Amino acid sequence: MINKELLQTFIANALHEDIGDGDHSSLACIHADATGKVKLLVKEAGILAGVDVALEIFRTVDPTVKIEKFLSDGDTIQHGDIAFTVEGKIQTLLKTERLILNIMQRMSGIATCTNQYVTLLSGLKTKVLDTRKTTPGGRMLEKAAVKIGGGENHRMGLYDMVMLKDNHIDFAGGIEKAIHSTHDYLKKTGKDLKIEVEVRSLDELCEVLRVGGINLIMLDNFDIPTSKEAVKIIDGKYKVESSGNITLDTIRAYAETGVDFVSVGALTHHIKSLDLSLKAV
Repeated sequence: MINKELLQTFIANALHEDIGDGDHSSLACIHADATGKVKLLVKEAGILAGVDVALEIFRTVDPTVKIEKFLSDGDTIQHGDIAFTVEGKIQTLLKTERLILNIMQRMSGIATCTNQYVTLLSGLKTKVLDTRKTTPGGRMLEKAAVKIGGGENHRMGLYDMVMLKDNHIDFAGGIEKAIHSTHDYLKKTGKDLKIEVEVRSLDELCEVLRVGGINLIMLDNFDIPTSKEAVKIIDGKYKVESSGNITLDTIRAYAETGVDFVSVGALTHHIKSLDLSLKAV
């Protein structure tokens, strides 16, 4: 799920950011050869995420650590659960502690939130999508957490899909010009990318249907009755996504309009981290 090479780059940057020229707190009072053991303690119910990343960080810093894993990414957790234990040099355990917790707490928070949205759509065809509203430099892990929670990744970035949003359309001179220019660009560059177009009204929707040549239509900030009407107008010609201020209270009603996807920016940009702790054994 996570690109190993990119993960190693992330780990190196994160360790450098935190450790700099040394963990002087540990170096000052812990003997270099002293060994110990820590446990990852769950202090809040939710969905666990980031276990595999955490263990990779431990192994990167010190390949000799001994790991015993009891829980995996995607497991439902309760207060008092122990996800894993790690035994090794105490200096290693201490200098990785905050990075491990930062990653696992945030990823578990995202997975837990995503799972709440996904559960509300039980029995429906509609899938929950994430967005690009992620922490700069942390997108790979945050989108992995969405998957662990049962959601789907939309696009990873600007490079793997064409999404013609309101500003693109306005700057390009309208929907028809934006779509035609996109086709010209893809033909010229030889790129095979799906095209999604955002519409802000039923009039814009009808224009997109007239022009054609796209793969997905996003209904931006449509209310529920208008979304239902839009799905009826589209009549299965294209996949449909609802987007814009969709909450836990409204997501099922939007899904019941017949859309294929519901995107929720809050999955990654409005998150409460899950309470986890690394404790000495």
